Amino acid sequence: MKRKLFLSFSLLAVSASYAQAQVENDTLGPVSPWTKKGTISLLGSQSSFSQWQAGGSNNFAANAALNYDFNYKKEDWTWDNKIIASYGINKIKGSEQQKTDDRLELNSLLGKKASGDWYYSAFVNFKTQFDTGMNPDNPDERISHFMSPAYLQIGPGMLWKKNDNLKVNIAPATSRFIFVHRHFTELGTSFGVEQGKTMRFEFGAAVNAYYKFTVMENFTVENILNLYSNYREDPQNVDIDYQLNAVLKVNRYISTNFTFQTIYDDNAYRGFQTRHTLGVGLNYAF
Repeated sequence: MKRKLFLSFSLLAVSASYAQAQVENDTLGPVSPWTKKGTISLLGSQSSFSQWQAGGSNNFAANAALNYDFNYKKEDWTWDNKIIASYGINKIKGSEQQKTDDRLELNSLLGKKASGDWYYSAFVNFKTQFDTGMNPDNPDERISHFMSPAYLQIGPGMLWKKNDNLKVNIAPATSRFIFVHRHFTELGTSFGVEQGKTMRFEFGAAVNAYYKFTVMENFTVENILNLYSNYREDPQNVDIDYQLNAVLKVNRYISTNFTFQTIYDDNAYRGFQTRHTLGVGLNYAF
């Protein structure tokens, strides 16, 4: 099932690339207020052993990722949109196939110039996952799946934007919704949603920062930081979501990709959650 989902994700990413190429071909002529760019990454590894006296287990790992920006700028208006999607699997001989990465995030940030590099703003952020997550301590227990949990944030604020690669949005009146399926709250609280309910509402402050820079030719680093404090409950416990994406291009199609992400959300887990991936694979920019 997970391998089929991985293949479906890969086809979706390729389709997005083809659609982008068609849009560019159809809009040649006057300069467009839209700026569109993105990358598709396919990383994989495979090891096979036969009568290898040093030992070893056959294994296969693959990861697909899509990072796509489509931004609008005209006169006093700016509208930045980003899609981040990734999915990875790992299979070791004799063990069940497991996922190593699973993320879907949509961001939209609208700004109307106020003065200098400052804009009046409104933002929407949505996060969920594609596939079922299993309890690492009990492989038969489902602890998450698509839209469970799902997070939606929306609110007005002020945006400081130097350019597309350096911006900070401050939203002191942000509404946040956490959604889960009812079967996760049958026996108790899940992801902060109370027993028997399917949604939790929070009201607080959000800070979203983005910084992308070039270390040297063909080597870029992207930093994404999201902070949230819930006024209604334990405002001192700030939720943190930080992601670093580093890409070292070998040529147009091959690159080394490193991703690191850490999350602190005491509604989900009282501690830092971390993940990282490192690999060499296909990387297509469009």
